[in-house]
Amino acid sequence: MKVELKNIHKWFGKVHANDGITLTIPSGTIQGILGENGAGKSTLMKILSGFIQADEGTIILDDQPVTIKTPSDAIHYGIGMLHQDPLDFPPLRVIDNFLLGHQGGLFPDRKSVKKTLLELEEQIGFKLDPEAYVDRLTVGERQQLEILRLLWLGAQVLILDEPTTGISASQRQSLFAALKILSEQGKAVIFVSHKLEEIAGICDRVAIFRAGQMTGEAEAPYNLDELVRMMFGKPVAVEGRVCAGCADEVLCVENLSIEDYRLKIRNVNLTVCAGEVIGLAGMEGSGQRHFLRSLAGLIRPVGGSVKVNQKEMFGKNYQHFLKAGVKYVPASRMEEGLIAGLTLTEHFVLVDEEQGFFINRERAQKLTNDRIGDFLIRGTPASRVEMLSGGNQQRALLALLRSPLRLLLMEHPTRGLDIESSIWIWGKLKERCKQGTSIIFISSDLEELLQYSDRILVFFNGKVSQQLDAATTSVEDLGQLIGGKGL
Repeated sequence: MKVELKNIHKWFGKVHANDGITLTIPSGTIQGILGENGAGKSTLMKILSGFIQADEGTIILDDQPVTIKTPSDAIHYGIGMLHQDPLDFPPLRVIDNFLLGHQGGLFPDRKSVKKTLLELEEQIGFKLDPEAYVDRLTVGERQQLEILRLLWLGAQVLILDEPTTGISASQRQSLFAALKILSEQGKAVIFVSHKLEEIAGICDRVAIFRAGQMTGEAEAPYNLDELVRMMFGKPVAVEGRVCAGCADEVLCVENLSIEDYRLKIRNVNLTVCAGEVIGLAGMEGSGQRHFLRSLAGLIRPVGGSVKVNQKEMFGKNYQHFLKAGVKYVPASRMEEGLIAGLTLTEHFVLVDEEQGFFINRERAQKLTNDRIGDFLIRGTPASRVEMLSGGNQQRALLALLRSPLRLLLMEHPTRGLDIESSIWIWGKLKERCKQGTSIIFISSDLEELLQYSDRILVFFNGKVSQQLDAATTSVEDLGQLIGGKGL
């Protein structure tokens, strides 16, 4: 199915999110949509998939103008969208989620549906157990389920919004192979991303967005420097490595053991100095998140020792760790980090030092304006946090951190962010390091781990590698360990 978008405009208040976008996507093509955070990529895709409506412009499918007011309209016309967060029901089984939206009556033939599901899986190389519960699946497997469901509902145009966020390298390879098969079947695949290497590896053509406008188009093979220039209007350079010395010990972990119903981590040892950055690598669910949360008092270990500033913290809760200068920044910004419905001003008031029983609104307004300026947040004091882009939500989380901090624990600090935002975030984090803050972070981006870590620990099914010197470790070395080889 050929897709044409003509002169699409969308405003959110004073923000012109899509400014006259015109784009043609031929059938049988993997079309990349590339741009920085807040460039208007997701807005355009939500218009095409019926989640929001354009203020101006026309959508044309196979040379016929159509009106798409709802996601139901979109799937009726053969358009399905895979969102960044899976739209499923975790307490239900795979087969039950697969049935969602199907017009098969109140009592569908489950045996026939199961057969169809397995046939679809075989066609595109996925392997899901129809009877498995969705809450036991990884993010990548839940993504596969949603793709299969959309295909069964008749999708001829498949939109994927940042689909590699939170999935493993092997799942990404499986996804890319499936997208190639779908494009060969004549389907139009729209791949929204900010990652240049993914666009170059999977897309036949790409449209580049910046500040709500489409700044250019290109076809494979790509000149990556030119794509960066169209994304940001300038070259973007990554800072060189700066290794920390060890003048002051911040954290000492000895023989730490953690258990839950499916994973056991045994006898982890780690010493972290002031200003040092430690990266934690591994496939999702390998134990690195358990370890990080145990260092914040969010999970209670079953044995060992955790000392912060020479003080034993084993068994203490998060409030005790906070008082010791430890702060945890989760990957799920809206679920755990920020509060939907509250403005930026209200967030800064909540974390500000107490100034009496009543809120000093003038002081709160000045504080918020200062933080918005210092952290380059694209929003106003009255902006509700759920309306910010992912990059601006991450900037807001950093702006909420108090000073000084001794230890900063972060899950995927740049997940879903474009190159420039990632570099900016790490610039701010390195400023903290210069002030003596130590950082331990989880990332699925191997290049990020090698670029910004001083040392790296690799987790595999609860096992933990020896400490690796990031400066002398390669992507291939990390990949081998992440897969369990050499542990």
